[in-house]
Amino acid sequence: MTERILFVDDEPNILDTFLRNLRRAFDVATAEGPEHGLLALEGKGPFAVVVSDLRMPGMDGITFLEHVRQRMPDAVRIILSGHGDFATAVASVNRGAVFRFLTKPCPPEELVGVLRDALRQHRLVVAERELLRGTLRGSVQVLTDVLALVNPEAFGRSERIRDLVVKIGARLDAKPLWQLELAAMLCQLGCVALPPETLRKRLSGEALSAEEQQIWGMHPEIAANLLTNIPRLGEVADMIGAQQMPPGPDVPLGARILRAALDYDAELRRGLAPVQAVAALRTTP
Repeated sequence: MTERILFVDDEPNILDTFLRNLRRAFDVATAEGPEHGLLALEGKGPFAVVVSDLRMPGMDGITFLEHVRQRMPDAVRIILSGHGDFATAVASVNRGAVFRFLTKPCPPEELVGVLRDALRQHRLVVAERELLRGTLRGSVQVLTDVLALVNPEAFGRSERIRDLVVKIGARLDAKPLWQLELAAMLCQLGCVALPPETLRKRLSGEALSAEEQQIWGMHPEIAANLLTNIPRLGEVADMIGAQQMPPGPDVPLGARILRAALDYDAELRRGLAPVQAVAALRTTP
């Protein structure tokens, strides 16, 4: 995919200069002012780099780049301004997370060098994200495969509640949903440390001995500890670790959803119809 660069300025002649001087070296798009810049983000993107003037009518460049950051977090942001005071540069870094703060007039060779640096930065950001995504996907696959091999019943339980958890999360506007889905997939991971008979007795409603009860109570913490060191799974680990805690304001919403889905599944496994299972949950403290 071509790496596009968007220039936003309220002066058409400056935009024309950018196009004339840079279009042979880069894929350049322009937008006259911040409002057209926001439209360009939707209609002409995605953009690898966004270069914005600072002083524009209606919206300054820092505010505009804040919008860019929200809509295209991977885009590298640059301020190009005729006002080069230190306070403004600091504000642009803190609020717009800009990559460079350049002052007008900017020599063409300097601008070209900065744009090349910005494109390299964008490639690094995208490569790191893809590496994390691949690492995360691979790690989750390995863990679920291990669970399926070691304790098929626990794996089946996590698979059964997965869709239910996502539906409840969507209804309650729990975001991001991908974390909740992963929590459902991995919430029984700690059961790899359980004797299969303990899980069978628990799911069938049979009484557990004091020792079995203690072992059962440890499985969320075991799973959470396994997940803590995997990048981007810290919040997922928190949900899983708290899945057996009594509902309360200090318990993550994801953990409360997990507990409700797991308890519902347990009631179904004991032979109750869905309506009866819901009724049983309503009477559970």
